Amino acid sequence: MKPTRRALLALPLASPALVPALGPAMAQGSFPDRSVRVLVGWTPGGATDLQMRTICEVAGRRLGQSVVVENKPGASGTLGVQLVAREARADGYTLSQVPNGTFRLPAMAARPNWDPLSDFTWIIRLVGYMGGVVVRHDSPFRTLHDLVAYARANPGRISYGTPGANTTEVQLQRFARQAGIDWVPVPFRGAAPNLHALLAGDIHFSAETSAWSDMASEGRVRPLAVWMSERVARFPNVPTFRELGYDVLGESTYGIVGPKGMDPGVVKVLHDTFKEALYDPAHLAVLARFDMPVRYMNGADYAAFAVEQFAEERRVVQELGLKME
Repeated sequence: MKPTRRALLALPLASPALVPALGPAMAQGSFPDRSVRVLVGWTPGGATDLQMRTICEVAGRRLGQSVVVENKPGASGTLGVQLVAREARADGYTLSQVPNGTFRLPAMAARPNWDPLSDFTWIIRLVGYMGGVVVRHDSPFRTLHDLVAYARANPGRISYGTPGANTTEVQLQRFARQAGIDWVPVPFRGAAPNLHALLAGDIHFSAETSAWSDMASEGRVRPLAVWMSERVARFPNVPTFRELGYDVLGESTYGIVGPKGMDPGVVKVLHDTFKEALYDPAHLAVLARFDMPVRYMNGADYAAFAVEQFAEERRVVQELGLKME
């Protein structure tokens, strides 16, 4: 039946009430219509890079548009979040992986470049890191106690690599205080150069996340201890720091954020897509390879977690006296 003129004139009176309900649906229907960028603050080849590339590939297939990883190494892995906070449009086409430095560095700076509680739209938390201390397969240090004994007898002569300043270095600073040792951190721009330096003999050990898992299975490196709450299933003979008498816990998680002010409909599309990709068999296989646990949270819970995490990082920064140089 053809609508009457009176019915057509009445439509504008009803339309404002329909806008809130239609807004997200319209956003979901049109997004995305081009490629989505996800910034990753580490060099190619590390566990984070490989995990993010896999989940983005799966997400792209589900979205019908490519989801492209762009590596932005430097600044303790926070260049991506800085770009999202400062420059990205809130249209959902530029996102970033969220390293722990997102919370730590603002707590260390007198004038932080971003506010983790107000500069982002929290989309989804994905996974956690496994990590610990590893040495080369031919290292004279067979146990963590061997390493501690040598470091105590040779203050300032042990050097270790981290994937970036103020990353895993924080765990090792806490450990050094408890063990009464003095050693030299050497920050790299990601896991790949850190572990390459270890294999080349440029440093004594690496304090690194799960990028060393395959190397340990192949016998190229030897893990001495993990900073997890319990032993890792793949390496059952490797003790935790706490088992060895040191209160060091370095479990951390990461996910994906966008700029503040994103459309809720776009956020829902991204959240739902990445949640499906998170449990895809191809992605779960990569997590198993690097012993990375699933640590899913939706956007609202992730935002609440950010508040807690920022408070915890401020406490750690104060405890260790960390400051931006």
